[in-house]
Amino acid sequence: MALLDPESCYRAVKSRDRRFDGVFCTAVRTTGIYCRPSCPARTPAYANVTFHPTAAAAQAAGFRACKRCLPDATPGSPDWDVAADVAGRAMRLISDGLVDREGVDGLARRIGYTPRHLGRLLTQELGAPPLALARARRAQTARVLIETTSMPLSDVAFAAGFSSIRQFNETVREVYALTPTALRGRRTRATTRGAVVMRLAVRTPFAGRRLLDFLAYHLVPGVEVAGPGWYARTLDLPHGPGTVQLELADSVVAGETAFVTAEFSLRDLRDTSAAVERVRRLLDADCDPVAVDDHLADDPVLGRLVCATPGLRVPGQVDGDETAVRTVIGQQVSVTGARTVTGRVVAEHGRRVESEIPGLTHLFPDAATLARVDPETLPMPRARGRALVGLAAALASGDVALDRGPDRDDVRRALLELPGIGPWTADYVAMRALGHPDVFLPTDLAVRNVLRDLVPEPAGPADPEQWRPWRSYALMHLWNTLMPDTPATPAPKET
Repeated sequence: MALLDPESCYRAVKSRDRRFDGVFCTAVRTTGIYCRPSCPARTPAYANVTFHPTAAAAQAAGFRACKRCLPDATPGSPDWDVAADVAGRAMRLISDGLVDREGVDGLARRIGYTPRHLGRLLTQELGAPPLALARARRAQTARVLIETTSMPLSDVAFAAGFSSIRQFNETVREVYALTPTALRGRRTRATTRGAVVMRLAVRTPFAGRRLLDFLAYHLVPGVEVAGPGWYARTLDLPHGPGTVQLELADSVVAGETAFVTAEFSLRDLRDTSAAVERVRRLLDADCDPVAVDDHLADDPVLGRLVCATPGLRVPGQVDGDETAVRTVIGQQVSVTGARTVTGRVVAEHGRRVESEIPGLTHLFPDAATLARVDPETLPMPRARGRALVGLAAALASGDVALDRGPDRDDVRRALLELPGIGPWTADYVAMRALGHPDVFLPTDLAVRNVLRDLVPEPAGPADPEQWRPWRSYALMHLWNTLMPDTPATPAPKET
């Protein structure tokens, strides 16, 4: 990640450019407060400000969060997925709550560094060590739960990842200059125990309806359901199962922040942070759509598609292992056929769950379960069944890790060493499970057919190299021309 240039940062602050929200924070020495770049307050003098790459860095420097612009409630930095360097990969795991579950040693092990070296690197790149970054994440989760739910404050403390009520109280007072009780005030809504309703920030433009159409077209029976304006699925979380229902709509005004309403139902509230981070991955919430669209809009092949659907996202995942297994099942079969086969695998090997949302009946089978399955019993060709069980065994043993901790190139090499896993599968997994923004699938039949229709023969072939570093988004625009609208289905329940 590049070092912050103070003059460039100050220009962004003066123009209140929302595109930089989540990229850095502005700390004001005279007030002791840090803000997002687009804060509507009067612009402070250049001599009175410092710039920090994360909220944790600003907090570590002794600044409190602005109560007006809520700088911690922003999408994450797009650099986390674009560069996918050590700092970005660590932030993804910290946001998933890994430090709360496994400590700094566990984080370092996933990244492949010693704890001391990882701490030095994160302090250099992000302005704070792992514990401070995790603390900032807990504080932000706590604030959202305090202000938007009627959960008892003791439940909020543990749902946000704090180990004690005292730690929760001290952190909230230090970060927000208010006690949890004062922060709550009267801004609450009724919730049932285990239910958490949150508004997830995404950058605009946001093509929410086309993201919904993609998810609905590929949904797996028992695990996912969808209808006009909504999508829901089960979640296999560290401490127990859960579900989420999302309201997905378009937000077309560029350069602002939109919000996706997400209603979580969790067996264990300690999974709140993990559930939120995984759904944000699914939404590609930290993408910078303005940068992507500006790069692709002038292309003679893609320009018309980009202008027709600004803010198109690359659908991510809530579980990397699930994405890989689904990709292997879908090799060389139609989307409809893959849905049918995957639904049968889920019904046979997935764990049943109770849900208030009709149609959500199972968790997707975990890798350890599928690794024990006899390939001959799977409803697919034997070679593909063996490839699936071999992949599941590699995932279960840790030989292949799809949690965004390891380097992407290392993961790709490990996948290609498995029998039955070719470049198309490895690259598709990199795009959706690892959030790789620059993947193209030249052998994909649908892509070749779309390009043939878009590019007249005399004009010559399209040049995907011109679409770097956003080829994954170019690919989505090509697929988007084939995506049907979400079928009309009544909403599962009142939200």
